[in-house]
Amino acid sequence: MTESLWQVREAVQEDLPAIVAIYNQTVASRMVTADLEPVSVAQRQAWFDAHSPQRHPIWVAERAGCIVGWLSFSAFHSRAAYDASAELSIYVDAAERGQGLGCFLMQRAIGYAPGIGLRNLIGPIFGHNGPSLALFERFGFVRWGDLPDVAVLDGIERSLIIVGKKLGTSVQKDL
Repeated sequence: MTESLWQVREAVQEDLPAIVAIYNQTVASRMVTADLEPVSVAQRQAWFDAHSPQRHPIWVAERAGCIVGWLSFSAFHSRAAYDASAELSIYVDAAERGQGLGCFLMQRAIGYAPGIGLRNLIGPIFGHNGPSLALFERFGFVRWGDLPDVAVLDGIERSLIIVGKKLGTSVQKDL
């Protein structure tokens, strides 16, 4: 058995600056987020506080003690009937991309989600974000919806693709 390059753990408050730094790396690309300017730690605090290890965890991935990526399960909708569905987000530090961390996190997320009561994982991804669409497709996500030209990034209208995956009933509790 090969030991992983990465260790995954639940995020704690002290991780928020590293989480925000990795998130902010994606802003300028105009491929990953609809934020047009980098965000501050203070601006992301409410988002962080809305997550809980029991229902909507945030994980960080570390290599050699440094945070190199993160994943979050976020509430898909505030109404209770949607509680079995979560939005899945994966962000990888620029220096770590292309080394398999996204796949590593995705595989763990899919295995873990049923154990916290999730039956559906949803990924809202810009239509021009080929790498993210390919990652989700590789793990069996399919297109559940299209929102044409709903975002404007630097004067260019961009579409949002909603991908989803129905999960099995097996339960895996380990990160």
